[in-house]
This record gives sequence, structure tokens and C-alpha cells, in this order.
Amino acid sequence: MEKTSRDPAMTDVARLAGVSHQTVSRVLNNHPNVREQTRLRVQAAIKELDYRPNRAARALVTGKTQLIGVVAQNSTLYGPASLLSAFEEAAGQAGFAVSVGRVKVLDRGSIAAAVERHRDQRVAGIVVIAPTSSAADALADVPAGVPLVTVDGDPDRPTPLVTVDQARGAFEATMHLLKAGHETVWHVSGPADWFDAAGRVEGWRQALDTASAEVPPVVAADWSAASGYRAGQMLARMPEVTAVFCSNDHLALGVLRAMSERGRSVPRDVSVVGFDDVPEAAYFIPPLTTVRPDFAAVARETLGLLLEQVSDGETTRPQRTIAPMLVSRESVAPPPK
Repeated sequence: MEKTSRDPAMTDVARLAGVSHQTVSRVLNNHPNVREQTRLRVQAAIKELDYRPNRAARALVTGKTQLIGVVAQNSTLYGPASLLSAFEEAAGQAGFAVSVGRVKVLDRGSIAAAVERHRDQRVAGIVVIAPTSSAADALADVPAGVPLVTVDGDPDRPTPLVTVDQARGAFEATMHLLKAGHETVWHVSGPADWFDAAGRVEGWRQALDTASAEVPPVVAADWSAASGYRAGQMLARMPEVTAVFCSNDHLALGVLRAMSERGRSVPRDVSVVGFDDVPEAAYFIPPLTTVRPDFAAVARETLGLLLEQVSDGETTRPQRTIAPMLVSRESVAPPPK
């Protein structure tokens, strides 16, 4: 195609590819909701015209940068840290930089202040990792029209949300133990104000109800191995306990130590399942059966949902749930006879 004296514009790409300029924008931003045939046609037009997006001009016109703001707790917990890392990678592949606003506590004031700092940076959109009820409450203060996606937030709120299917993962973990022959499964839960923990309690209870099994009382804990150890000390003294589902792998690690100290072998005497599949889980003694969330898929869906709002001002599917996967190792066996 003969080139003109001016640099090609997005409208030239759209005309050559036979699509709208919005579709060209979606392809440039690696938006997931573009048919592969259309994407290839647009990419061919970009190559033929030697089109280069003018990021600086776009920022001047729209008042937005190729920057996405993320609000997250300053925490080393495996789940939130893995989500943040996966999102930074997905955004980078799509040509966006990420500015992370870390807060000490997930309360209304801290999150609102972090959101305002991101707005001052003229970010294209904002992602809030909001796993607790206090964090979810703060989202009510975000002005309308700001592209916003919540990760692991409150499923009952209208805010666009991407989350791991916690209940499904817990259901599968509990059913795995029941299918091994255990009459019931005890549960060591995470903090009550975390949506992840609540979803896992729900899935555990649903599995027991489905199997018409007795539902033991929840053993409340936090996310730490020390808390799991304290819970495990109590459970290890109860001979009727033969199966334990823990709300994360660190809790499971604490339970494993408590059982060992009490002389109860895992999995010969007690079976244990965790959640998260931390990198060390395969090296616990015994290697831990657990549930693996797909953090990369959560990140991709979060980015896609955010870019829908940036491009179109709205989203067609405000809530997206990502199924986790059960990883079977050596910590589950039939109950002792």
C-alpha cells in the first residue's frame, strides 16, 4: 500500500482492516474480547502501515497515562502477593506500567487516600485487592466514572469483580477427603472478615451437606502456621478427628507439626488438605494435597475487565470467577481401621 506523507493514524488501521477504531484500540491493548480472526486482521494492517501508537499524544488527549494503579495491603501473605505479581506481569505484557499503592491496613481511610493518589497520577484505571469487608466498604467512596476492578472482594457488591472460586475449591478439597473414606472433615478456617475464608467455609459445609455427613464446628484461626499449630494441638487430642481441611497451606503446616508431636501420623492416622499450593507445599512432610488458585488467569481477567471500562466506559460481565484446581499429593489416605 502506498504510504502518505503523514504518519498513519488509528483510523487508517481501522479502515484497512475493515473494523472500528475501538476494535483497533482493543487489539493494541491486548483486550481479551476480540475474535482471533479480527485480531490477526488488525495486526496485519498495523504491520502493513507501520503504525506506531503515540502514547504521549494519547495521554494528552485523554488525560490518562499507560499506567494502572493498584491498591494492596503491605503484606507478605501468599495469595495477595501472588495476585499482585501476576497482575504486574499481565499489565506489562499489555504495555501498561503499574503503580502500587500499599496500605498498612485495609480500612476506609487508607484505601480512599491510595485511590486519590492514583487519580492524581491520572492512571487509566484502578485495581483494588480487597479481600476483607473493611476494604470493600471503602470502594463506595470511589467516584463514578473511574474505571475500577476489585480482586477477591465482596461478591454482593455491584463493583466489577474478579475472584477465585473459593467455595468450589473448598468443596473439591472436602469431597476428596470424603471420597477417601472419612466420615466427616474438620475445618481450620482463616479470619472471619476475609471473603476468601468465608467462601472456603461455605464450600466445606456444602460438601458435607451434599454427602449427608456430620458438620463439625469450625476451628477459627488466622492465616499463620502458628495459628494452625494451636488448632492442630486441639485436634490432635481428639481421636475422632481423621480428616482436616485447612483454609491455607500455612495453617496446614502448623497442623502437620501438631499431629507429629502428638504421635499421630499423616496420612496414616489423619489426612490433611490445604489451600493455595505455596511453592513449599510439595516439600512438606508429607507433601501436601492442596488447592491451587490460577492467579495468572485472575490477573488476565482483571486486566480485561479494566480495559473494557477504559475503552467502552462499561463492562458486559461485571463479575468473573476463576476455578481453582485440586493438587493431589501424599497427605490424604483412607481413615485408620
